[in-house]
Amino acid sequence: MQERCSDEFNWLIKSKSPYLLQHARNPVNWLEWSPEAFDRARAENKPVFVSIGYSTCHWCHVMEKESFEDAEVAALLNEWFIPVKVDREERPDIDAIYMDACMKLTGQGGWPLNAFLTPDQKPFYVGTYFPKESKYGRPGMMDVLPQVRDIYRDEPDRVKEIGDRMKEALEVRPEPSSEELSATSLHQGFGQLARQFDGVHGGFGGAPKFPSPHQLLFLMRYGDWHGEPLAFDMADRTLDAMASGGIYDQFGSGFARYSVDEYWLVPHFEKMLYDQAMLIMAYTEAWQMSGDPRYAGIVADLADFIKREMTHPEGGFYSAIDADSEGAEGTYYLWTEEEVYGVLDEREAEVVCAVYDITPGGNFEGKSIPNMVGLDVDDVTEEFGITEDELETILSDSIPKLREFRESRVYPHLDDKILTSWNGLMIAALAKAGAAFGDVEMIDSARRAEAFLEEHLWNGHLLFARWRDGEPKYHAYLDDYAYLIWGLIELHQATGEESFIGRAVRLAELLEERFADKTGGFYFSDKEGEALLVREKDVMDGALPSGNGVAAMQLWRLGKLTADDRWTARSEAVIREFAGEAAQYPNGTLTLLMARMAFEAGGREIVLSGSDESEQRELLEEIRSAFLPFDVWSGSSETDGDGPLAGLLDGKNDKSVPLSVFICEHNVCQAPVLGLDEAEQALGLVE
Repeated sequence: MQERCSDEFNWLIKSKSPYLLQHARNPVNWLEWSPEAFDRARAENKPVFVSIGYSTCHWCHVMEKESFEDAEVAALLNEWFIPVKVDREERPDIDAIYMDACMKLTGQGGWPLNAFLTPDQKPFYVGTYFPKESKYGRPGMMDVLPQVRDIYRDEPDRVKEIGDRMKEALEVRPEPSSEELSATSLHQGFGQLARQFDGVHGGFGGAPKFPSPHQLLFLMRYGDWHGEPLAFDMADRTLDAMASGGIYDQFGSGFARYSVDEYWLVPHFEKMLYDQAMLIMAYTEAWQMSGDPRYAGIVADLADFIKREMTHPEGGFYSAIDADSEGAEGTYYLWTEEEVYGVLDEREAEVVCAVYDITPGGNFEGKSIPNMVGLDVDDVTEEFGITEDELETILSDSIPKLREFRESRVYPHLDDKILTSWNGLMIAALAKAGAAFGDVEMIDSARRAEAFLEEHLWNGHLLFARWRDGEPKYHAYLDDYAYLIWGLIELHQATGEESFIGRAVRLAELLEERFADKTGGFYFSDKEGEALLVREKDVMDGALPSGNGVAAMQLWRLGKLTADDRWTARSEAVIREFAGEAAQYPNGTLTLLMARMAFEAGGREIVLSGSDESEQRELLEEIRSAFLPFDVWSGSSETDGDGPLAGLLDGKNDKSVPLSVFICEHNVCQAPVLGLDEAEQALGLVE
C-alpha cells in the first residue's frame, strides 16, 4: 500500500465517517483502524498511534489545527509510527477499551483520546489532548513523539511489560454476584443524588454541569415508587433551571452538551442527538407528573428542532451539530444588541433583550448568549407596562424572525451519519412524548425513523451500527439492540400495533444469541464482531445510559407485554450479574437501578376490551398522559391470535360491554372493571 491516496488526501478520504473525512487532507498519513494497519506496524516494527475523537468535538478540532495539520508533527508521526484515526461514535467498542486504559493510567479521560499501542493492540502510553509544544505542565507532541519512539526502540521489554500489564488490568471484571441486589441500593442512589444536589441552581455538583437525564428519570421513578416528594423536586428544579439557561438554545431549541458554569449559562455549544432524546423523555415525564405547560412547550420545541435540523429526508436522525462555526466556538448562537435591533422593531427588541439578557457588554466574549437565568417575569411586565399574555405574544412573534436572521449565518458542521443506537433513543422519546401529548406528528417521526432503520440498517438477520451515504457498516453493539428495543416498545405503547412488539422480540432473541454471557450480563460487542484486545462488559452510566441497564429494564417490560418469563428471567440475571457494582456505585448505575426498582414496584398489565372503541381510545389517552413508569398496556383486539401479545391478551376479550378493563399485578388479575368512570378510579387516573 502506498503512503497516501494522493498528494492531497490520505487514506481517510475513502471513509464515510464525517470525523475521518475531516482529517483526510492532513499531512499525517492516517489509516483507518484495520488488521492491515497492525500488520504493517508489525512488519515495520513501529508502534501504532491511535487518535480517537468525533466530528463535533471542539478540542479534537483544536488538536487537529495545532498538530495534525502541522508539517513537523506529521513528519514525526509518519516516520516513526503507524497513525490510525478512529471515530468513537462509529467504533464505541474501540473507544471504550482505550478510554478505560486512559482512566487506569492517568485517572482522567476525554476526547481527543490518543493512545500508543504495540502491534498487538496493547496500550503502553495514553493521554487526551496534546498541544504541539509542551506548555502549562501539559506534554506536547514534539516532546512526546520522540520520547515514545525512543522507549519503543530502546526498551522493548519495558514496553512489552507495560502492555501486558495493561491488558491484564483491562480484563479484570468484578466477580458476578450470587446474591440479589438489595432495594437498599435504590435508597442509596437517591441519597447520593440528594447530597450532590445544587439547591440554588439545580443539577448535581459544581461546574461543569451536565444534563444527565438518566439521573432525572431515576428521581422521578424513585419519587413515584417510594412516595418521596424531594425526588421530584430535585428533578423539577433541574429541568426548570436548564430550560432557562444558555445551555438551552432559546431561539432555536436544542440542548448543548454541558454548561461550563454552575448556572447553566455558558454552554459547550455542540448538540448531540442522544441528549435531545433523553431530555424529551425527562421533560415529558416531568409534565406527566406536574402538568407544567412550560415543559410541554419545551418538548414541542425540541421535536420541531429535531424535525427541522436533525432529520434525514427518509426519516432517520442525524447524530450531532458542532459547537464551532467560522473557526470559533458558539459563533452561530451569539448575539449583539445591534443585531437584535436590526431584526426587530424597537419595542420588540427592547423586550427581547430584557428577557434574554442581551446586553451591550455581553456575557460571553463580548457577545450575548440568550438566557433567562434569574429572570423575574413580573419585573419585565412592570418595566414595559404589559401583561404576561402580551409578553408571550411579543416573544412568540419575535423568535421566528431572530431564527430566520440566524439562518443567514454560517451553519455549524452537521454530523449526518445515522447511528442505530441514538436513533433508538429518539424513537423511544418521540413515541413516548407523542403518546403523552396526543401529538400524531411526533409518533409519525418515530415511525419513519424506525422504518428507516428497518430498511437501511437491518439485513434480515442482524443490525448494523451506522449508516451514511448509502453504506451500512459495523456489527451493531449492545446499545444498538437495547435502545432500539426500547424504541419499539414505546412505539407499541403509543400506537397499539403488535408488529412493534414482534420486532422487539426478534431483537431480544438476537441480543441473547449474540451478546449474552453465561454469567448473566451482556457483552458490548457482537460475538461475530471484530476481535479486539478485550471484549468489554460494563454497567456504568456515562453520557449515555448503560446498555446493560437499558436491556434489563426493557426486557422486563417485554416480559410483561408478552407474558414470556424468559425475558423477565434474563432481566433478573443482568441485575444479579452487576449487583456488586451497583451496590458499590449506586449513583453510577442508576439505569440498572431503575430496572431493579421495576421489580420492586411490580407494575400492572392493563388490557382494554369492549364494544365501544371510542371509550377505549379515551381511556388510552388518559393512561398515556399519566406518569405510569412501571405499567404496560394493550388493547385486546391487537393480536392476531398467535402473535407476541397472545399470552397477555388470552381470555381478556369481552365485547359484551362497552368497556371492560383487565388489570393484572404481581401475577394476579382482578375481576374486569366495567365502564370508563370505574376504570379511571381503579387505575388511579382521577384525584
